[in-house]
Amino acid sequence: MLCLSAGALTVALALNSFTLTWVHSVQKSEIQEDWRVEADGLRVVESRIKGSAAGYDPPPDSVLRDGWWHYDPHVPPLRELRLARSGAVADWQLCAAGLCRPVGAYFPPAAAIGSQEPLLLSACERQSG
Repeated sequence: MLCLSAGALTVALALNSFTLTWVHSVQKSEIQEDWRVEADGLRVVESRIKGSAAGYDPPPDSVLRDGWWHYDPHVPPLRELRLARSGAVADWQLCAAGLCRPVGAYFPPAAAIGSQEPLLLSACERQSG
């Protein structure tokens, strides 16, 4: 289960895997990352970038397929993933089961999550029965 948190509000999504997509703020390159929710945190299993962007150049072991550079980031699981949001560019997109939505849209409208408030993604703690 994936937890999204902004301030004191947390939303749990029944997801075991998801894709984050965004556009680089300067070079407008598209970037995608496939993630898995695991017991020890969130694991990025593949990254893709269309072209290159400052700080997101494809690594030497990447493979070009259909205009996208595909690669394994070789990163250990993360306890949490902090998504910075500036309001100057489109929000991060969270995609699961063929549906993509801005990350902020997963919160109830009454929550009024600001476009500049960072969001935290983490594996939800399991409740014992």
